[in-house]
Amino acid sequence: MRFEQVWFRYARRAGWTLRELNATVEPGATVVILGRNGAGKSTLLQLAAGVLSPGRGTIHDRPAVIGWVPERFPADQPFTAREYLLRMASVRAAAPRSVDRWIDRLLLTEHAGTRLADLSKGTAQKVGLAQALLVPPGLLVLDEPWEGLDSVARTLIPEIVAEVTAGGGSVLVSDHRGEITALPGAIHWTVAEGVVDTASPLAAPASPTAAPASPTAVSDEEEVIVEVAVRRSEADRAVVALRAAGHRVLGVRE
Repeated sequence: MRFEQVWFRYARRAGWTLRELNATVEPGATVVILGRNGAGKSTLLQLAAGVLSPGRGTIHDRPAVIGWVPERFPADQPFTAREYLLRMASVRAAAPRSVDRWIDRLLLTEHAGTRLADLSKGTAQKVGLAQALLVPPGLLVLDEPWEGLDSVARTLIPEIVAEVTAGGGSVLVSDHRGEITALPGAIHWTVAEGVVDTASPLAAPASPTAAPASPTAVSDEEEVIVEVAVRRSEADRAVVALRAAGHRVLGVRE
C-alpha cells in the first residue's frame, strides 16, 4: 500500500492535519505510529483503513480485506456481543465458527450474551478486535488497541499482530505503551506538526529459531539470563509475550 503526496484536513479552511505523506507499507510489515496526543496518529490510521479520504494525493493498492479497530469501539448498539459478531460475520461473508473461535480466544465467553452498551471499555474493545479478525485481514489497523484491556488480553495483541504479518498481511498500530515495538522487523513512523517521519526498522530481537547468543554478549552488571521451560505447543506464544514485555529472547531449544 502506497501513500502518494497525501494531505488531509478536517475542514476546507482548517489547517492541514497531515501534509505531503509519501510512504509505503510492505506486505508482512508491522508499522508502529508514534507521536503526542493530537499529532494526527488517528487521522493517519483512518486514512490507511479507508475511513477517511485524502484531501489531496492518493492511497494506492490498499488490500481488499481490512480489519479496523478504532480507539473507542462504538458500543451504543442494540446487540449482545455474540449477536453483533454474528451480524458482522454475515456482512463480511465469514464462517459463523470464526465468531466462536475469537470469542474463545479473546476470553469473551462469559460476556457473549451481554449487551454491547453494558460492557466495560476493555471488553468492548475485545469485541472490536474480534470483528476485525473474523476474516484474515490483508491490512490490520489498530488505534491504541490496549486501552482498557487487562494484562492477559494485552499479551494477545503482539501474538495476533505476528500471525497477521506471518500470513502476508500488514499491520499499522498506534502504540504509546511500547508494547508492540519488540516484534521482529517493526518499523516506526513518527507524526509531528503534520509531517510523518518514516524511520528505519526498530532493533529486532533474536529470532526464536536462531542459535543461542553467547553469554558474553550480555553485560553481567546490567542483565541476567533466565531460562524458561514451556510446553512445545505454547512456545511461539511465550516468545511473543516475552518480547512484548521488553525481554530479549536469546534462543529456543528442545
